[in-house]
Amino acid sequence: MPLQLRRLQPCTAITIDAPARLHLGFLDPNASLGRAFGSLGLVIDAEGTRLEARLAERERIDGAIGAAERERIALCLARLQAAYGPATLAIDVVRAPRPHSGLGSGTQLALAVGTAFARLAGQPATSAELARLLGRGARSGIGILGFDSGGLLLDGGPAGDLRQSMPPLLSRQPFPESWRVLLVSDNAREGLHGAQERRALASLAPFPQRLAAHLCHLVLMRILPSVAEHDFAPFARGLSEMQQTIGEYFASAQGGVFASPDVERVLRAVAAERVAGIGQTSWGPTGFAILANAREADAALATARAAAGGMPHLECAIVAGRNSGAAIREADAHAPRIDAA
Repeated sequence: MPLQLRRLQPCTAITIDAPARLHLGFLDPNASLGRAFGSLGLVIDAEGTRLEARLAERERIDGAIGAAERERIALCLARLQAAYGPATLAIDVVRAPRPHSGLGSGTQLALAVGTAFARLAGQPATSAELARLLGRGARSGIGILGFDSGGLLLDGGPAGDLRQSMPPLLSRQPFPESWRVLLVSDNAREGLHGAQERRALASLAPFPQRLAAHLCHLVLMRILPSVAEHDFAPFARGLSEMQQTIGEYFASAQGGVFASPDVERVLRAVAAERVAGIGQTSWGPTGFAILANAREADAALATARAAAGGMPHLECAIVAGRNSGAAIREADAHAPRIDAA
């Protein structure tokens, strides 16, 4: 039965730019104090998802996505219609990052579709409500929180049933504007996902409470204060240590501290020459090196490209942090109804 909500004035067309995120690590995968996971993450200003949607006579899903993503969008629309009532949308995905590369593309796409549907149907809905309805945020809230606000984010992990509990926001720090992020992507691999991811998590030994305590200490007393004070070196050391610790724990499931040995080789070369916070986002295969400024980032990019020579499946790029959430642009609500072509 559709949810009984106060209706808003609907619009007829909408464009949503949803930002990508880097998942920088879990704090306690084993829930040693009763809460599972807990996540640190950073929203970035590239590799985002742009979606255009409008009211239409018949449903249409087009754009820069594959068959699997089209099926996911269709499933999202069916759930949204069941919850909020009938509305028919024509959707065009203008751009989207490669799926299962560690950039949170699934959550971006689901929240963009959900937000578009709610706005076009004139229904009020928060990102957390849409995420719960569409099955996102079971372990990490970084993608959902980043959709709303951007920045460097810390969530407290879900409590109880992973399907019902949205991880709460514990801290949001604006990411220093001068800091840069080198992304190194392995286009020949995909990160673990779906049933494969669930099997991998089930295969892991319990995460030691002493390591969870160590990670919490690193985040609370080194990483977050360093960002607040724009003190790069301790931030970089703390993040690299956090990533190494959690990477060693997941190594048996993903084949090493990094899912891609080639990405690891490139990032180790960067870190050998300069102070950088290196690691892997989520299950990879995308890795990152965070640098203190644009000049350091340009030098790191040159090092990375030299180390990646002869490996055309690797792609290197410089991006920045993003301190704002999704950009949403609505058309005039009084404009004529637009039908699908």
